[in-house]
Amino acid sequence: MDYRELYEKEHIKCADLASRVAELEEANDYLQFRLDRIHDSKFWKATKGARKCFHIVSGQVKRLKNCGGFRGVAAKIKYKKREKIAMRNYGKNSFPDEAQRKLESETVFEYAPKISILVPLYNTPLNFLEAMIGSVRYQTYSGWQLCLADGSDKAHDYVGEYCLKMKDKDERICYRKLEKNEGISGNTNRCLEMADGEYIALFDHDDILHPSVLYEYVKAINEQDADYLYCDETTFAGDDIDRMLTMHFKPDYAPDNLRANNYICHFSCFKRELLEGTELFRSKYDGSQDHDMILRLTDKAEHIVHVPRLMYYWRAHAGSVASDITAKDYAIEAARGAVADSLRSHGFKNFRITSTRAFETIFKISYEIIGDPMISIIIPNKDHLEDLKRCIDSIKERSTYDNYEIIVVENNSETAEINDYYKTVENDGVKIVRYEGPFNFSAICNLGVKAAQGDYILLLNNDTQVITVNWLEEMLMYAQRDDVAAVGAKLYYADKTIQHAGVVIGLGAHRTAGHTHYGQSRENLGYMGRLCYAQDVSAVTGACLMVKKELYEKVGGLDESFEVSLNDVDLCLKFRHLGMLNVFTPFAELYHFESVSRGLDTDGEKAKRYNEESERFRQKWKEDLEKGDPYYNVNFSLDRSDYSLRI
Repeated sequence: MDYRELYEKEHIKCADLASRVAELEEANDYLQFRLDRIHDSKFWKATKGARKCFHIVSGQVKRLKNCGGFRGVAAKIKYKKREKIAMRNYGKNSFPDEAQRKLESETVFEYAPKISILVPLYNTPLNFLEAMIGSVRYQTYSGWQLCLADGSDKAHDYVGEYCLKMKDKDERICYRKLEKNEGISGNTNRCLEMADGEYIALFDHDDILHPSVLYEYVKAINEQDADYLYCDETTFAGDDIDRMLTMHFKPDYAPDNLRANNYICHFSCFKRELLEGTELFRSKYDGSQDHDMILRLTDKAEHIVHVPRLMYYWRAHAGSVASDITAKDYAIEAARGAVADSLRSHGFKNFRITSTRAFETIFKISYEIIGDPMISIIIPNKDHLEDLKRCIDSIKERSTYDNYEIIVVENNSETAEINDYYKTVENDGVKIVRYEGPFNFSAICNLGVKAAQGDYILLLNNDTQVITVNWLEEMLMYAQRDDVAAVGAKLYYADKTIQHAGVVIGLGAHRTAGHTHYGQSRENLGYMGRLCYAQDVSAVTGACLMVKKELYEKVGGLDESFEVSLNDVDLCLKFRHLGMLNVFTPFAELYHFESVSRGLDTDGEKAKRYNEESERFRQKWKEDLEKGDPYYNVNFSLDRSDYSLRI
């Protein structure tokens, strides 16, 4: 074994150890959080019932505090009532009325493909079967074929009898009784053998389709040349789709989201040509055969289209994945295997896939760090000795990655104390660069980058403090990828509520950009677990942003016309227009004592400047803002950061 190979093996071991330390610290923080709740209890020595009551009360008090007191709770209750009203528009009330059905049914498309809908059957309850087939026959678009492959046992012969009865009524229904049950993958592949449509769609035997879903898909095929399509979905209880349990409004195609979590799921429909040279379902991934297929086919697709309407109703019942993932434990290992196979096909190796606290099949992917590149940490500063010292000390004391340089860009400090501190840290290897013009965050950072020797730039606010020991590794593993530009961290206020977890363009009162999950607690899993896995976003905050130096320079760095605000979002959108991804990772965590350095933009000249920069941003990125954020969803409110429904 040569020294280089030995070094690489040891390098991987060190990265694994750093990751393990971070995981243990996270687990320790969570246990401490739980322990604190117990120690705060005045009734710990009382009976078990009394302690239980106390925990319920304290939990309600905490929620009350997080909502802003009684007024906050009242506002939240009021909003929830409005949200319940909004939810009614996503069930049967969203079905087309007679006039709309007529319009959709009589629409003549330039291209009207046949869509073959594949449904594997196995001991399907009769009421589920009737509802499933009925939802297909009720489609406003008539160019479909329903392919049913039946692996039911003798005790469920009624399945075949009903299907044959429906086949006689509607020639678009194809039915085949299988000699034996071949499982989900095998039975679905038998469905495919019957299919002769130009497009293939996958449908579960116990679920329901919105009457307009095929119409919307064919419309997207004609207007956007879609070769892979999916829509929003909901789980429901019993036989009433209006009894919705979890409404999943999805982002547009996001490869990092998909690797971590099969968010696309239903209702997948794709051009048959995408299957050339590959299989539909692979039996070795039974339980997560759809995740495996989606990963493979979206890699081949050229126009992946998300129809942002809730058009698939996923029935939750005993034994279904929609009801409880633990009902099918084998699905967890199958999903991990499918993701690993996809990663290998993209050339990744020495990665780790682990389950997250959100869900067993929502994954953290730890990529191998190639080499030992230098990271240049750029920290703008004016006075604020305490903030800067805390920031630099946390970097030096907490970071497990050691090939970095710290560059402080000094901007017109006035105190003797800060200059004394500069002399001290300079002796310890920190580089001080002086910017003597008026405050301009963009220009200050750009000057720091010019002085940087590293291959990677990390813009970092002076009012931050490192929490996660392997924060640099967690960001670098994404920044190293050829398809990734900016990488952002998860930032908290001092009370451990979220300050940054990704940026959505168009969000907020100014309709420029805003942070999602703002103000939520650190323990919150986020909407559909989104605080628990790395994902693609439109932008990340410049308070902690890593990017290759050559990419930063390629787009001209931060736009200096955005002196204070929106320069980071502007930078990220420039990367997006190069075809690059921007990634938020929740596994790099820091405190961000926001606005300690320069105050809030709420009044006077600061408010005026912010309004001017907001207007400039809206004009520059008008087209992007009009399209909406691809990683959000048009069904969400732009007035709130908590994924509330648009009213």
